Amino acid sequence: MDAPIRPNPLRWLLYVFGAGLPARHRTWVLHDVTAPTWRLRHLVRVTVQLAPIGVALYLLIPGPAHVKALSVLAGALLGYFYSLAYMQESAEHRVAKAGYPVGSAAAVRAEAEEGGRAAARERYARRWRG
Repeated sequence: MDAPIRPNPLRWLLYVFGAGLPARHRTWVLHDVTAPTWRLRHLVRVTVQLAPIGVALYLLIPGPAHVKALSVLAGALLGYFYSLAYMQESAEHRVAKAGYPVGSAAAVRAEAEEGGRAAARERYARRWRG
């Protein structure tokens, strides 16, 4: 597999908001949604998506600062909730846009986790099965 080529900051920002990346970033997209930190990466993307909306709402909503802040916080929490609920589907959609078959991200993550599961089974067997 080719070494992942990271997109430049502008392309990454467009990627965060749903734009596809050129073919040369194909392996990076797969890496982005299958790395051990893929959940954290997803939350960073969501934060980048929610931040401008939150700032705009805070500035446009009339009223006391604490009411505005709590309103924006409630909206952000709802956004994070739905984002987490559809995190795997979002990852699969990103890899499909990069040209991989749907299910590729889950398959790569499962393959990577299998080594850890095998080691855990071995430790369990040594400890409890004698």
